[in-house]
Amino acid sequence: MSDFEDEEGVDEPVLDDENEEEGTEEEEKPPENPLTEEMLADSLSLMCKTGDGLAHAYVRLDVHEKELTDISILNCFIHLRYVDVSGNQLMDISSLNSLTHLLTLKADRNALHSAKLDELPYLQIASFANNKIMDTEGINHPLLEQLNLSFNEIVEVTGFDPVKLDRLRVMELRGNKLMTTVGLSSLPNLKELYLAANTIRTLEGLDRLEHLASLHLRDNQIEKLDGFSENMKNLQYLNLRGNNVTDMKEIAKLKCLPLLRALLLMECPVSDEDDYRIEVLISLRRLERLDKDEYTDDERQEAEEIYEQRRQEEALAVSAEIKE
Repeated sequence: MSDFEDEEGVDEPVLDDENEEEGTEEEEKPPENPLTEEMLADSLSLMCKTGDGLAHAYVRLDVHEKELTDISILNCFIHLRYVDVSGNQLMDISSLNSLTHLLTLKADRNALHSAKLDELPYLQIASFANNKIMDTEGINHPLLEQLNLSFNEIVEVTGFDPVKLDRLRVMELRGNKLMTTVGLSSLPNLKELYLAANTIRTLEGLDRLEHLASLHLRDNQIEKLDGFSENMKNLQYLNLRGNNVTDMKEIAKLKCLPLLRALLLMECPVSDEDDYRIEVLISLRRLERLDKDEYTDDERQEAEEIYEQRRQEEALAVSAEIKE
């Protein structure tokens, strides 16, 4: 995804076709359907040398959308590096703890309540989107670079170890139940952060993310633009579309972002203000794009003239006060 594109994100949450019965306290377990050796034979691919170089083994497994409920057989397949178990009915993936050579894991669209696994020393990409995960505990893989926890039921970010996750660059938490960004400050090397479609009202701790280049906050409940600082010296793209920003004065709080080039505020109340585009540019004169459109030379000239006129008027007003 380009830094200058509006986010589309991963697939929308998959909803059950059948309506859940009201008053049901426990989830109805699907019929047991374990992964078998016969199924494995048709799902393994990519023969490679084993880690010690003394033998060969299949390292890729693709068993997506098989209605599986049990993958415990995988604890014997320790040489797997690429695993796709997405689109099943898994509630437990602890058998993957044995796969210490795992590089990528796709476990989207299951029935997981946790993404917790033992530390996997080589895991680089992990996706748990569209599950029922309620927390972020137990995710501490030292080489992890991309983590997707979108469309779950996470209320608060906790448990991230900044030492273990110092290589994490991309974090996706779209479509959860977050009300604040507290807890994300423990991921100081993030470059891309996706938080759309939560219920976030306050931005806290983000000022510690000095390497962040792209921040997606679309469709939250943000009204005040506090929480940004000059320490966020690499932030270039900020998506605030569909939030509750009503006061043009809030935009001025983004002046502290020296590299901000693209800003999305469409579908915020402030975007209905007269001369909206020009007023934003007066506040953020280095901005290159607002919403879908880049600023034209004519807009820049107009904003510069208004800015200079206001500056002179303010200077005269101050001078008059001093004389009095």
